Order: sequence, then C-alpha cells, then structure tokens
Amino acid sequence: MKKATKLTAAALAATLSLSLAACGSSASTDAAVSDAGNGGDAGSTVYRTLDEIKADGTINIGVFSDKNPFGYVDENGEYQGYDIYFGNRLAEDLGVKVNYVSTEAANRIEYLQTGKVDVILANFTVTPERAEEVDFALPYMNVALGVISPDSNVITTLDNWNADDQMIVISGTTAETYLTQNYPDIPLQKYDSYATAKSALENGGVAWANDNTEVIAFAKQNPGYTVGIPTLGSQDTIAPAVTKGNDTLLNAINDEIKALGKENFFHADYEATLVDTYGTEYEDSLVVEGGETSAQ
Repeated sequence: MKKATKLTAAALAATLSLSLAACGSSASTDAAVSDAGNGGDAGSTVYRTLDEIKADGTINIGVFSDKNPFGYVDENGEYQGYDIYFGNRLAEDLGVKVNYVSTEAANRIEYLQTGKVDVILANFTVTPERAEEVDFALPYMNVALGVISPDSNVITTLDNWNADDQMIVISGTTAETYLTQNYPDIPLQKYDSYATAKSALENGGVAWANDNTEVIAFAKQNPGYTVGIPTLGSQDTIAPAVTKGNDTLLNAINDEIKALGKENFFHADYEATLVDTYGTEYEDSLVVEGGETSAQ
C-alpha cells in the first residue's frame, strides 16, 4: 500500500512539472518581455513582436479620440484623422487588421510599456526624455508649440505674464514640460484630455499652450480666438512609437515610412485629412516624407 502511494506521488509530481513547463511555454509565446524600459527591472515592459502581431492578425494602435483633425471619432463612431489614415495603411501593408485604442496624452508611454497597444500614433512629439522610455520610428510630421488666447486679450509673449493667470495645458504633453522648465512662475491649469482643455479655454481661460498644429486648427474652427504665439520653443517632429526594445516592429515601421515616402503618401494624407483645416499653405512645412526632415 505504501509503495503504491509513493508511485502515485511520484507520478503526480511529474505531471505537475510537465504542466507547469507547458504553462511557461504558452505564456512566453503571448508577448516578448524586455527589461530595458524601467531601469533594468525584469519584466518591466511587455510587447508583441512583428511575427506575433502577424500571427494574431490584428495590430493594436493607440490614437486620440478627441483631437480633430489628427485622431477623433466621427458621428458614425468611426476613427478618422491624419494619424488614422496612416494607421489604416500601416495595418494594410503588414497584412493585419487594425484595432484602435483611445489614449490620452499622459497614458501613451504606459500603454506601450504594459502591452495595451503595439504602436502609438497619437500625435506623439519626439523628445530626448521620451526616447529613454520608448523607441521612436522615423518622423512623419513637423511640429512646434503655440499659444492661443481670446481676441479680447491676445497673448503675444510670455515674458510679462500676469502671475494671477493660469495657462491651460494638457498633462503629459511637451507644452507642460516646456513651460515647467522654462517658465516655472507661470501657474498651469492642467487637464487630461483635449476636450476638457478646449472647454476650459471657451469658458473664460486666459490662454492655452499646446502643439501649434492644434491651436492653429482651433483658431480656424472657432472665431474669436487668435494664435498670438505661433512658435514657442524648438521645432520638433512627430513620429510613431513602440515599446523599448521591440526592434522587429520598429524596423517594419521605418521601412514602411521610407516606402510610403516614394509615393508622397503623407502629402496625400494631409490633403485627405488636414487641408480643410489648414489650407494648402501649411502642407510642405508640416509634412515629412520618407522620414527625412530638412535638418537631415
């Protein structure tokens, strides 16, 4: 009787060992794990490789849902905009379906590092600080910061800012970072979404600092507001971002951007999604083709 019990226990241990090994093998195929994202902690970032995305048949792309004309949801519940136009083509050329995931500015890095999305195409400005946490692909648009204010009190400089006034910004944007570093005495009125920031400006806000493309669009669509500071700080670029270390997906996106440049794809994107807002005069200054900026 004791002998049979020992055999059963041994068999059970072997079964459990095989079961655990099988579970570990299965989990490892779901996503690649990188320790490059957060100070080298093992398992700090999670991503799917290009092969895993193709095997699944769907790519998850983080976009804005309230930033017309770059990423927004129309009256039919469909995603539209400059970033969406590119995202649709990227998925098509990779041979997969696209699943758009709505994100806010402050969540973009988190969504990549936790594997919630494979790519961010949410008007993401390239900065050295962000490049330490995500990998940026080649750029597809130029951008700077701008400041918009009501016609009744147009802000043309920040050098004589009234200390009693607050500047509207969106948390997690380059505008917040720039003002904090360069104008620490200007109090910031922070919001999580573009919709709430716009509402704050419309409801008596003194001024709103954001990407100049965004504030120019707002001024054109809303009479009574002027972009008194069209360029604040340095000229930057907007680019797709992937999780740190996801080289296969990064290389595929870079190859795609280079290939699309040969057909002037991003000019076509501009004309399909942005021309009604900005007109043709901004096209060549905003669009980047083939990932090559004038600085290169």
